[in-house]
Amino acid sequence: MTAGRNAHIERATGETKIVLDLKLDECGRGKISTGSGFLDHMLDLFQVHCGCTLDLRCDGDVEVDMHHSAEDIAICLGQALAQALGDKKGIERYGFYLLPMDDSLARVALDFSGRFACEFHASFASERIGNLDTELVKHFFHSLAENARMTLHVDLLRGGNTHHDIEGIFKAFARSVAMAVSPARRTQGLPSSKGVL
Repeated sequence: MTAGRNAHIERATGETKIVLDLKLDECGRGKISTGSGFLDHMLDLFQVHCGCTLDLRCDGDVEVDMHHSAEDIAICLGQALAQALGDKKGIERYGFYLLPMDDSLARVALDFSGRFACEFHASFASERIGNLDTELVKHFFHSLAENARMTLHVDLLRGGNTHHDIEGIFKAFARSVAMAVSPARRTQGLPSSKGVL
């Protein structure tokens, strides 16, 4: 595993302009501006609980809604994870976490397998928090997993308060990523019997 696992991603479309910097091995508090206060909060939770530094600015067509911004941010974050991990030698590869958030209980399991799959099983009582439609949470993680080339399973086991439900999912995801990208404890080299990820 190489030191200084960083990524810089820029994405410009007719709908969004994004600049993202990720430092996997630096535990800091980067500046995050997505156009949604709630999504800012969720991504700040991600960097805190993952133990990384995320700097992100998205200028998007929020006058329409948050769909394009949330999707493109997820694309960029997924690409950043893939870029920062490089050849994936020396990492745990798998991560999982069961996280209680007051009345909510979220479970996330993931694999930096090089293969995309996303199973997202959560329903939310509220349709919107701030200017973020809660249906975009599933789309966010689907786009992230696809671009990180990971297998991702997300389950909301118990819930009711939508803020807590989504917060629990983001925290569980962050902790799962932290586990998966950590130095392998009992294996060396590439964590695959096939020799490729």
